[in-house]
Amino acid sequence: MLKKRTYTVEEAKKKLEYYCAYQERCHKEVAQKLRDMHMIPEAIDVIIVHLLEHNFLNEERYTKAFVSGKLKIKKWGKRRLSLELKKKDISKTNINQALAEIDEAEYMTIFNVLAQKRCDAIKEKNKYKKKKKLADYLLYRGWESFLVYDKVNELVE
Repeated sequence: MLKKRTYTVEEAKKKLEYYCAYQERCHKEVAQKLRDMHMIPEAIDVIIVHLLEHNFLNEERYTKAFVSGKLKIKKWGKRRLSLELKKKDISKTNINQALAEIDEAEYMTIFNVLAQKRCDAIKEKNKYKKKKKLADYLLYRGWESFLVYDKVNELVE
């Protein structure tokens, strides 16, 4: 049988400092990592407080990085971004603040390019089926429905 690796609080602190320095993390990810390391709840609390005090863990910074990255790389809309952040137990305040910082012109450019690219890729002959496929794709990506339906009607004649 495999013996579980145990960590002292100091070892775990060092490991988690590296984990947080490597990439922005949210509280939930850090707590899960510590549970996976078989740390007791009291130690988890001590380590999280340490990470917060030394600015390794900052939920506001994480939220902004998450929104920016997922918008630019995965081309997610505001609804999907908000939903994914809620799953990570990020506060409503931080979510709203990060979404408010999105440049509206850039947001619309990403949306328009994505919609056009997807529309060109759909090889459906039936215009209603093509509209549905395009709308479903954009809605799944989390773009607001009023934007999606306007764009679908504009692109699919």
